[in-house]
Amino acid sequence: MFGLGTIINVTFVILGATLGLFLKKGIPERLNETVSKAIGLSTCFIGICGVICKMFYINDKTFETRNTMLLVVSLVVGGLVGELINIEKHLKNFGEFCKNKIHLKGNDDSFVEAFVTASLLFCVGAMAIVGSLEDGLTGNYSTLFAKSVMDGIMSVMFAATMGAGVYLSALPVLVYQGSITLLAGLLKPFLSSVLIDQVSLVGSALIFAIGINFLSNSKIRIGNLLPAVLVPVIYQFVLKFLG
Repeated sequence: MFGLGTIINVTFVILGATLGLFLKKGIPERLNETVSKAIGLSTCFIGICGVICKMFYINDKTFETRNTMLLVVSLVVGGLVGELINIEKHLKNFGEFCKNKIHLKGNDDSFVEAFVTASLLFCVGAMAIVGSLEDGLTGNYSTLFAKSVMDGIMSVMFAATMGAGVYLSALPVLVYQGSITLLAGLLKPFLSSVLIDQVSLVGSALIFAIGINFLSNSKIRIGNLLPAVLVPVIYQFVLKFLG
């Protein structure tokens, strides 16, 4: 069944968030802070590993780098565009709207932070793209199933520390992965392995930034950096246009 992988992924996120909220009630504040820092540390390492895998390679027994300037340009240009649009503000408004609709109590910023953090972690990465393509082209959802297990575990931890906003992250997972699955036949010629690697590189840098937010009091506006993941796409299209 085509699209089953995304359905499983969304289900795992919702179930994980439900379990996380149940556990949240019994976690003391002191333990909650420790768990939050542990999540931040592990998220940092997930981002670092992603960057290292896509940026560094061995050439004749020496370490070399690739796409370094692309990463810098993507973050700078993406950040400028995001700040001009003020994506973070729109995300807060959307979070507040959803919160009011479902009559949740609590801090709006926490709700939005949970939504943005979980959405980024679940949507940005090679597994989301490759898995959705496989699901749409062949009906093979094994990659998305593996991703679903990991997302489910992370949604438990995120919901236990940040709250109900994790539920809302199921929506971008559904729209993002579902769209790639439905349009797999049209998108495959454009989504080369090079482009996927470049998008994954930028996404991993953003995941690292999420971890930094967990560990420090100074907050990086991740929402305003979201356009950075589109810069490699534009870059590849320009290269293709120029021949």
